[in-house]
Amino acid sequence: MNSETGLESNLPDGLAKPARRALIAAGYLRLEQLSKLRESDLLMLHGMGPKALGQLRGALAARGETFAE
Repeated sequence: MNSETGLESNLPDGLAKPARRALIAAGYLRLEQLSKLRESDLLMLHGMGPKALGQLRGALAARGETFAE
């Protein structure tokens, strides 16, 4: 459960707060939603940087998923 939204989220625990807020504000709470996006789409979100993107890439890989091409 996400304390900011009250909704279920499976974003990585170590994700920086600015990146987490950017994803939530854009409506992304679940990793499976991110697999439909390109990395470049996420980098356009204010608060999302290379470190956060790497954490998300690793979390997706652990699930056998990747970002869209």
